[in-house]
Amino acid sequence: MHTEHTELDRRTLLRAGFGAATVAVVGTDLARPTPARADAGADLDWIISCDGWGARPPKDPLSVSATPTNKIIVHHMAFPNVTDYSREQAVQLARDCQDLHIDGNGWSDTGQHFTVSRGGYVLEGRRGSLERLRAGDRQMISAHCPGENGRAIGIENEGTYVDETPPEALLDSLVRLCVTICRRYGLHAHDIFGHWDFRTTQCPGAAFYRQFPSLRRQVFRALGTSLGDVPARRWPDLWRFVSSPSVRVAQYLLAHHGYPVEPTGVFDAATVAAVQDWQARNGLPVDVDATLTARTWETLAPELDQHSAGLPVTAVQYLLNFKGYADVAVTGGYDHATPRAVRDLQALHGLPRNGKVGTGTWCAIVGGVVRQSFTRR
Repeated sequence: MHTEHTELDRRTLLRAGFGAATVAVVGTDLARPTPARADAGADLDWIISCDGWGARPPKDPLSVSATPTNKIIVHHMAFPNVTDYSREQAVQLARDCQDLHIDGNGWSDTGQHFTVSRGGYVLEGRRGSLERLRAGDRQMISAHCPGENGRAIGIENEGTYVDETPPEALLDSLVRLCVTICRRYGLHAHDIFGHWDFRTTQCPGAAFYRQFPSLRRQVFRALGTSLGDVPARRWPDLWRFVSSPSVRVAQYLLAHHGYPVEPTGVFDAATVAAVQDWQARNGLPVDVDATLTARTWETLAPELDQHSAGLPVTAVQYLLNFKGYADVAVTGGYDHATPRAVRDLQALHGLPRNGKVGTGTWCAIVGGVVRQSFTRR
């Protein structure tokens, strides 16, 4: 289970001190999304509100984030894959989840902003999330992913998807919900990530995660986004407040470049210092929170082929194995199983299936999104 991190981070406090007009994120090279400012009266009645499913009052006061929302994080709930697809089951699911989060985890309320049932019902999670979605300006501070709770909308999906994929009704509703969130908050399909991209966990499950490129493409088409508006690569903007398998990959790469960091997946002080030193040495903006910006990733990650060996190969093998490629062993040598898994991942993301790890493939491996993914049918 997660630990609820609802405190305002230092960036938020800095912004609050300089007034509401100061919204730029320090040291990131991501463009800040512009809220869609959709009509507050637009129909969102298909989302069952907290009052609609009989939510308990929050245990503690809840807060609205002062940080602009910049992504969606998709989860599975690790609940049973029930065959009851009724509204009643969805309502009971929301109640069970809130009870678990308040009474079991000690949180203030349901951790995620929204929940999707296996029958395709969409429910408000943390109270206030639906109101903020209508406004489309700021989100509720949540508890679904430490380090991202003030800037990522969390969506939990009923079920466990390590080996199985979600039913069609769930996927259809998830697409609809993601499209709505993107329109309201000025986000894009390339801003959709999985939980394990920002947290060491088996969530959202390997089978579900393989469907994310397709999920993003459906959202992309529904939004009518121009391919020219998609960045060549949208890397996960990891920073010192998160720990994840991709942080461990960055640590392998930093160690490859001579830094004394341990590949633990924990964004510790040594990693912060190494990232900032690497940025300074490579003429990049030094991020106060050691954010792994796109240019940081792209200078860190070397191109790999069948002749490669060492820590960068270890990093690739580790993350491929973690994310479901069980036949890939972490050896540091570019053996037969490694390029086979790389080619499979490249096919999922619309990249050339050459088995080599170039910049685009690195981005896809660590949880990012590449423009080619949206050209694949």
